[in-house]
Amino acid sequence: MNDLFSNTASPEQLSALPSAGANVPLAERLRPRTLAEVIGQEHLTGEGMPLRIAFDSGKPHSMILWGPPGVGKTTIARLMAHAFESDFIALSAVLSGVKEIREAIERANVNRDNLNRRTILFVDEVHRFNKSQQDAFLPHVESGLVTFIGATTENPSFELNNALLSRASVYVLKPLDDVALAAMFRRAAASANLDSRLRGNDGEQATQHIIGMADGDGRRLLNLVEQLATAAESKPDATIDVKFVESVLARAARRFDKGGDNFYDQISALHKSVRGSDPDASLYWFCRMLDGGADPRYLARRIIRMATEDIGLADPRALEITLSAAEVYERLGSPEGELALAEAVIYLAIAAKSNAVYRAYGEVRAFIAQDESRPVPMHIRNAPTKLMKNLGMGKDYRYAHDEEEGYAAGESYLPDGIHKSEWYKPTDRGLEAKIREKLAHLRELDGKLKP
Repeated sequence: MNDLFSNTASPEQLSALPSAGANVPLAERLRPRTLAEVIGQEHLTGEGMPLRIAFDSGKPHSMILWGPPGVGKTTIARLMAHAFESDFIALSAVLSGVKEIREAIERANVNRDNLNRRTILFVDEVHRFNKSQQDAFLPHVESGLVTFIGATTENPSFELNNALLSRASVYVLKPLDDVALAAMFRRAAASANLDSRLRGNDGEQATQHIIGMADGDGRRLLNLVEQLATAAESKPDATIDVKFVESVLARAARRFDKGGDNFYDQISALHKSVRGSDPDASLYWFCRMLDGGADPRYLARRIIRMATEDIGLADPRALEITLSAAEVYERLGSPEGELALAEAVIYLAIAAKSNAVYRAYGEVRAFIAQDESRPVPMHIRNAPTKLMKNLGMGKDYRYAHDEEEGYAAGESYLPDGIHKSEWYKPTDRGLEAKIREKLAHLRELDGKLKP
């Protein structure tokens, strides 16, 4: 039996949902009934954009909606069911399994065979289904029994089967910007009878504060407005300003998921900001991750990695500073120790940059992986015993300290058959500029000994 509180609902019920009674959460009451009412995602829903074309054509197709929470994934799926007069079956990958999938397919068969009706199968958090569960949808998507819509906050290319991805279009939904959130706030405030108490400078500042707290999440914004309305009802004489908002609303953590896409996007932003020599952006992303709950020890490890990967010998002090910062954090903990990590981040951002060591290391590892196991040349083998010396180990070794300039010009230390290579190519930045000059001089000495 279909009703508003089951996993399935008819188009008529879907249409009625936003106008439900006061007991229904504000987010549900304000859920758009047409594509034109959707706030944000104009790159998909605007004139001539992919989803608008699909709606206007009357031809639904399977898709993956990828984006952060609260940006309209479920809303778009429901609107498609209404627009195409289809039965809407919603599954949550967190709560559902093979049994629920089988029941959904049986319902879709009834819709097609007995009711001549399409079925839209919406799977929320689809990335949480394992491979075999995802495979269970394939034959029914291919046959056209269901139009499959998966919603995910994780990168589909990592979390979904290639077979499923090949049968569905992937649409990327963006976090709602301040303009979209402001429009949503005005709609919500009017519905919650708050607009008359949010006038003037105090009201504008309170509005902007709530928009900031929503952090791009429309559902969070509507929930905050609903909480504010409840608090305002109990204090009809109170001025709704920033102080009032902060006193009645708990600030949620920034959008951040340890181990998910947001996590790796933000650490990538931090790393690239350091590499790009932007201390302000580097500090911003470092603090964003702390604000979102990232483990400072993880950040310390990544900062040390940055010193070796992107700075290297252009400024060897960078590695010392990052190691010292990690040690300071271990001694002081949070929040005092985080300042030392912030200092290291800023130092890395302004330090001379070089990935010469990183590149040389990778090239040599790759060369060794495909090369044979070559023996150590006899003249540089260790010869601690008489027998080993009699076998020629260590013979003709030139002790560099006894040579002019402390350098055995023309000597080779690589195995036989490997020509002297230049894997390490220092840059002309920072200390590496001097290293580059030194290596050029040594190669010049080598060249003088060549016939």
